Amino acid sequence: MSPEGKKLLNILILGFGFMFMFTAFQTCGNIEQTVIKSFNSTEFHGSGYTSMAIIYGVFSASNLIAPSVVTVIGPQLSMFFSGLLYSGYIAMFIYPYTWSFYTASVLVGIGAAILWTAQGNVLAINSTDTTIGRNSGIFWALLQFSLFFGNLYIYCAWHGHVHITDKDRQTVFISLTVISLVGCFLFFLIRKPDPEPCASEASESLLQAESTESNSLASTPGLCSQALDAFVKACKMFVTKEMLLLGTSIGYTGLELTFYSGVYGTCIGAMTRFGKDAKSLIGISGIFIGIGEILGGGIFGMLNKCNRFGRNPVVLLGLITHFVAFYLIFLNIARDAPLAPEAGTELQAYIMPSVAVALLCSFLLGFGDSCFNTQLLSIIGFMFRDNSAPAFAVFKFIQSIMAAIAFFYSNYLLLHWQLLILVVMGFLGSMTFFMAEAHAESSRRESDYDSI
Repeated sequence: MSPEGKKLLNILILGFGFMFMFTAFQTCGNIEQTVIKSFNSTEFHGSGYTSMAIIYGVFSASNLIAPSVVTVIGPQLSMFFSGLLYSGYIAMFIYPYTWSFYTASVLVGIGAAILWTAQGNVLAINSTDTTIGRNSGIFWALLQFSLFFGNLYIYCAWHGHVHITDKDRQTVFISLTVISLVGCFLFFLIRKPDPEPCASEASESLLQAESTESNSLASTPGLCSQALDAFVKACKMFVTKEMLLLGTSIGYTGLELTFYSGVYGTCIGAMTRFGKDAKSLIGISGIFIGIGEILGGGIFGMLNKCNRFGRNPVVLLGLITHFVAFYLIFLNIARDAPLAPEAGTELQAYIMPSVAVALLCSFLLGFGDSCFNTQLLSIIGFMFRDNSAPAFAVFKFIQSIMAAIAFFYSNYLLLHWQLLILVVMGFLGSMTFFMAEAHAESSRRESDYDSI
């Protein structure tokens, strides 16, 4: 197999591994608040929103040490062990206890930071300046297939159910745990790419455990030095001009991640005016989000159609798409839906509640999210290719801390206030992205001139 073919195969395996893992985890996150409301046990006093706030809060803090872990044990083992923590969190719902629920939330937060830092490292070192857009799109599209399969299963399993029984819950979460474990073991199929003539610093870190056998892998002082160096690089990168410009748009993706992955599904499930199948509509909503994500990843990543026009038009399209979705949600969904009890809400928004409009908004949320995330992955992979692990760690640090804040205020704010926050942050994030893209294009021209 050619070197380029091996890199592409690695990207495909990476995408399928994440697809299996997040088929389980994103489905879990989408339904957990609804599931928790239906628990028969009076001994359980957890909140899905609080759990997600803990996950993303710990996630954000752990991103500061994640590059060090990836440097020491390599991205392959980092992704495997992190995946086991995700599987443990999902398995906890089979027989849930309050203490295990929140303990698992902390552990997943730590694992998530390591997992996504390693993912960014593998993506960057298997890409070049000309293939980073394509590879980002391939990975993103495969990842978002997880929304389709997981939520289709939820729809079929819960169709017609007004109340979620213990047996319903256990059957679903046993299946999701097995699916997550399959994704973990797929990471062992990733192979180290052939070195380029001028190997970058990032490529030297891929599967480091394999590549340093002849230099004594157990050299503790050397590993500690590498870990400290990765930590320092992450801290320094956080205050660079490029990352400061991208910070607001990254933060916005954290807020809307919270909204589409946790809050919006809960809102749909709480709308009694959607009929007795409102609970199963959570699964259908997730499917439409996934379709939007996959379509966006395919158009703007895999097909690589937008390179000649730059990244700005894609981000602008994502902003417009989200604004349309937010406006329709404001008109269609009752303002107290995020906070409604298991019985749901009888309130009506500004139009007669429509399932078709609700599912259209799901699609628009997914499509707009893919616009932002594929372009952020692309620009970070381009601007920080020689220091990909620290760069993606900072990316996830900002995104996850904003997601944690959003999950926290989701316990208290009515829907229209949450939408207002998203509109303001979306506008500011797009403006700062345009500035970062102008800076990246200027750097590219200077690099091309210097190479003449």
